[in-house]
Amino acid sequence: VQLQASGGGLVQAGGSLRLSCAASGGTFNDITMGWFRQAPGKEREFVAAQRWSGGSAVYTDSVKDRFTISKDRAEKTVSLQMNNVKPEDTAVYYCAASYRLIHGLIRRKDRYHYWGQGTQVTVSS
Repeated sequence: VQLQASGGGLVQAGGSLRLSCAASGGTFNDITMGWFRQAPGKEREFVAAQRWSGGSAVYTDSVKDRFTISKDRAEKTVSLQMNNVKPEDTAVYYCAASYRLIHGLIRRKDRYHYWGQGTQVTVSS
Protein backbone atom coordinates (compact mmCIF):
# COMPACT_ATOMS: atom_id res chain seq x y z
CA VAL A 1 0.00 0.00 0.00
CA GLN A 2 1.21 3.51 -0.82
CA LEU A 3 0.50 6.43 1.49
CA GLN A 4 0.47 10.14 0.71
CA ALA A 5 0.10 12.59 3.58
CA SER A 6 -0.99 16.20 3.19
CA GLY A 7 -2.53 19.10 5.05
CA GLY A 8 0.32 20.33 7.20
CA GLY A 9 1.13 23.98 7.67
CA LEU A 10 1.54 26.83 10.11
CA VAL A 11 -1.19 27.39 12.67
CA GLN A 12 -1.50 29.48 15.80
CA ALA A 13 -1.86 27.87 19.19
CA GLY A 14 -5.49 27.11 19.89
CA GLY A 15 -6.29 26.74 16.20
CA SER A 16 -7.16 23.71 14.11
CA LEU A 17 -5.62 21.76 11.29
CA ARG A 18 -6.70 18.67 9.37
CA LEU A 19 -4.22 16.17 8.00
CA SER A 20 -5.14 13.64 5.35
CA CYS A 21 -3.53 10.43 4.23
CA ALA A 22 -4.48 8.98 0.88
CA ALA A 23 -3.95 5.23 0.56
CA SER A 24 -3.65 3.36 -2.69
CA GLY A 25 -2.76 -0.12 -3.83
CA GLY A 26 -2.74 -3.14 -1.59
CA THR A 27 -5.72 -4.52 0.23
CA PHE A 28 -7.72 -2.96 3.04
CA ASN A 29 -8.45 -6.25 4.74
CA ASP A 30 -7.15 -6.37 8.29
CA ILE A 31 -5.21 -3.11 8.01
CA THR A 32 -4.56 -0.60 10.77
CA MET A 33 -3.91 3.03 9.91
CA GLY A 34 -1.93 5.23 12.24
CA TRP A 35 -0.46 8.68 12.65
CA PHE A 36 2.95 9.31 14.17
CA ARG A 37 4.97 12.47 14.62
CA GLN A 38 8.59 13.41 15.01
CA ALA A 39 9.76 16.65 16.55
CA PRO A 40 13.31 17.95 15.97
CA GLY A 41 15.81 16.00 18.01
CA LYS A 42 13.22 13.53 19.22
CA GLU A 43 12.19 10.04 18.28
CA ARG A 44 9.14 9.37 16.20
CA GLU A 45 6.16 8.85 18.49
CA PHE A 46 2.70 7.40 18.24
CA VAL A 47 -0.23 9.82 17.93
CA ALA A 48 -3.36 7.88 16.96
CA ALA A 49 -4.49 4.76 15.15
CA GLN A 50 -7.58 2.86 14.15
CA ARG A 51 -8.38 -0.37 12.37
CA TRP A 52 -9.79 0.19 8.90
CA SER A 53 -12.55 -2.31 9.68
CA GLY A 54 -13.72 -0.23 12.64
CA GLY A 55 -13.43 -0.35 16.37
CA SER A 56 -12.29 2.21 18.86
CA ALA A 57 -9.51 4.60 17.98
CA VAL A 58 -6.43 4.75 20.16
CA TYR A 59 -4.70 8.01 21.07
CA THR A 60 -1.61 9.02 22.94
CA ASP A 61 -2.56 10.79 26.15
CA SER A 62 -1.25 14.20 25.10
CA VAL A 63 -3.72 14.49 22.20
CA LYS A 64 -6.81 12.89 23.71
CA ASP A 65 -9.88 15.13 23.47
CA ARG A 66 -8.05 17.36 20.96
CA PHE A 67 -7.27 15.10 17.99
CA THR A 68 -9.62 12.79 16.14
CA ILE A 69 -8.70 10.09 13.65
CA SER A 70 -11.28 9.16 11.05
CA LYS A 71 -11.50 7.36 7.75
CA ASP A 72 -13.36 7.77 4.48
CA ARG A 73 -13.86 4.36 2.93
CA ALA A 74 -14.97 5.69 -0.41
CA GLU A 75 -11.99 8.00 -0.79
CA LYS A 76 -9.60 5.59 0.96
CA THR A 77 -8.27 8.34 3.16
CA VAL A 78 -7.48 8.57 6.84
CA SER A 79 -7.64 11.98 8.45
CA LEU A 80 -6.37 13.49 11.66
CA GLN A 81 -8.40 16.44 12.87
CA MET A 82 -6.25 18.51 15.19
CA ASN A 83 -8.08 20.98 17.44
CA ASN A 84 -6.78 23.29 20.12
CA VAL A 85 -3.23 22.72 18.91
CA LYS A 86 -0.30 23.55 21.12
CA PRO A 87 3.31 24.52 20.34
CA GLU A 88 4.39 21.08 21.54
CA ASP A 89 2.38 19.56 18.68
CA THR A 90 4.96 20.97 16.27
CA ALA A 91 6.46 18.05 14.35
CA VAL A 92 6.56 16.22 11.07
CA TYR A 93 3.48 14.03 10.97
CA TYR A 94 3.53 10.66 9.25
CA CYS A 95 0.74 8.32 8.35
CA ALA A 96 1.48 4.64 8.50
CA ALA A 97 -0.16 1.29 7.88
CA SER A 98 0.19 -2.18 9.27
CA TYR A 99 -1.42 -5.49 8.37
CA ARG A 100 -2.72 -8.00 10.91
CA LEU A 101 -1.63 -5.82 13.80
CA ILE A 102 -2.50 -7.09 17.24
CA HIS A 103 -4.40 -4.41 19.13
CA GLY A 104 -1.94 -4.47 22.00
CA LEU A 105 0.85 -3.43 19.64
CA ILE A 106 -1.02 -0.62 17.93
CA ARG A 107 1.24 2.07 19.41
CA ARG A 108 4.48 0.40 18.28
CA LYS A 109 6.07 2.21 15.34
CA ASP A 110 8.22 -0.81 14.53
CA ARG A 111 5.01 -2.73 13.73
CA TYR A 112 4.10 -0.38 10.89
CA HIS A 113 5.73 -1.30 7.60
CA TYR A 114 4.22 1.27 5.26
CA TRP A 115 4.85 4.98 5.71
CA GLY A 116 3.87 8.18 3.99
CA GLN A 117 6.39 10.93 3.32
CA GLY A 118 5.46 13.16 6.24
CA THR A 119 3.89 16.59 6.46
CA GLN A 120 5.18 19.46 8.59
CA VAL A 121 2.95 20.95 11.28
CA THR A 122 4.19 24.11 12.99
CA VAL A 123 2.24 25.65 15.86
CA SER A 124 3.15 29.19 16.81
CA SER A 125 2.60 30.51 20.31
